[in-house]
Amino acid sequence: MGSSKADIAVSYDVSNEFFGLWLDERMNYTCGVFDGKEISLEQAQLEKLRILSGFAHVSEQSTVLDIGCGWGANLEYQSTVNRVKAAHGITLSEAQCAEIHRRRLPNVTASVCSYLDYRPALKFDAVMSICMMEHIVSPAEAREGKSIPAYRNYFHLVHQWTRPGTYFGLQTILRNFVPRERQDVRDVGWVTYEIFPGGITPRLEEIISAVNPYWEVMEVKTRRLDYRQTTWHWRERLRRHESKIRQTWGDKVFDDYDRYLSTCIRGFEKHYQSLAQYSLKRID
Repeated sequence: MGSSKADIAVSYDVSNEFFGLWLDERMNYTCGVFDGKEISLEQAQLEKLRILSGFAHVSEQSTVLDIGCGWGANLEYQSTVNRVKAAHGITLSEAQCAEIHRRRLPNVTASVCSYLDYRPALKFDAVMSICMMEHIVSPAEAREGKSIPAYRNYFHLVHQWTRPGTYFGLQTILRNFVPRERQDVRDVGWVTYEIFPGGITPRLEEIISAVNPYWEVMEVKTRRLDYRQTTWHWRERLRRHESKIRQTWGDKVFDDYDRYLSTCIRGFEKHYQSLAQYSLKRID
């Protein structure tokens, strides 16, 4: 269900160097938290990781699972800032996993594995997942009404991987209003199928319904404008490196990513999409 390994390669295996040009220095590919402050993208991403670590109740004694760990930004934070006992990340991207191994982070391991196949040897006492749930359900499956059962199965699996008392720091993009303007409809559809094939963003009500009976929702915070600001920063950095990107990866890569990020900025401005952070507590 959702994004296959081949789909994930389309989304994330363009080139680690390419993404490093326009993401922050740790390569967070998710919404930072600005809270209306004049801070850098790097500071906003650290603030995001601080907040989600709090939502997951991470401590130095924690064993942390990061589901959909990307290039290791959160794993690096857990290792070097929170100094956790151990952290493990799973991803379907070979390129992302290679980057994590390259960083040689203390007490960190990572593997290329679907959450559907993951079977940890030991149970965790803190879980985090930052914008991975967008890959659980495909657009076709969403149209067929399969979203909530798929999300509930995900929450069930995470429940099985954890110890009693575990907290879960979760972040997801949200699908809100349906675009009505013709160009917006074209652009949003193009991003869905060309940049992130196989996945679709959930709706807030689907998440709230699907956590039952495995997790209790303790707190939810939406951050639509923070994601608008994050994607604006990404586009500015992308455009700063236009010449190098066109020379190294070709005109299509630059044009596609400029269109994608421009669509994101409009999407968050017009409420087509939002973002939510959740603190969930395991129901024992």
